[in-house]
Amino acid sequence: MAIKAVVFDIGETLTSDTRYWADWANWLGVPTHTMSALVGAVLAQGLDNAEAIRIIRSGCDVPAEWDARRAAGHDEYLDETDLYPDVRPALQRLKDAGLWVGVAGNQNLRAGQLLRSLRLPIDGLATSAEWGVAKPQPAFFQHIVNWAPAAPSEILYVGGHPANDIIPALAAGLRAAHIRRGPIGLTATAPDADWTVNSLTELADILTRQD
Repeated sequence: MAIKAVVFDIGETLTSDTRYWADWANWLGVPTHTMSALVGAVLAQGLDNAEAIRIIRSGCDVPAEWDARRAAGHDEYLDETDLYPDVRPALQRLKDAGLWVGVAGNQNLRAGQLLRSLRLPIDGLATSAEWGVAKPQPAFFQHIVNWAPAAPSEILYVGGHPANDIIPALAAGLRAAHIRRGPIGLTATAPDADWTVNSLTELADILTRQD
């Protein structure tokens, strides 16, 4: 069955987390490469990436620390340079091919505002904070089913994290594409995914050739 709607995860699918973790490294007073190594290590163990912060600052309440950063003028920031270079061309190709294109991932309200300000060529954008539920909870993917204008088997969810993206999307009756970028995307495998791709350009090539 042909894909009629494509919904993309955000972090390490559309946007690089390089700036985000570099900002945390500066705030915590450690070298950027140390922060990156710790993030990779905790993700390899299947832990939440916030554990990397707690390794540096034991017992850290990450939301409270985030509020402290904002109070000190270190507000969340996102601009065009945080997008992977293939994002705009690939999204535009999918739109031009007549597919409905959405973006939905585990992000806070501020991230949603910043992403909307980039005016990507998409039909809809939602974050876990807006929906009140986060991946990999089944309710998150039920929101996608109710949101995208297609049958579940005609909706493709694209992400790099097998446990957060691929497995729950398939369980909800969606199709799934695993993109190999970012610490998890490059190291984890998703053998049950409908497609595994190395770029959004490659995915656009596949979807614009479908019958």
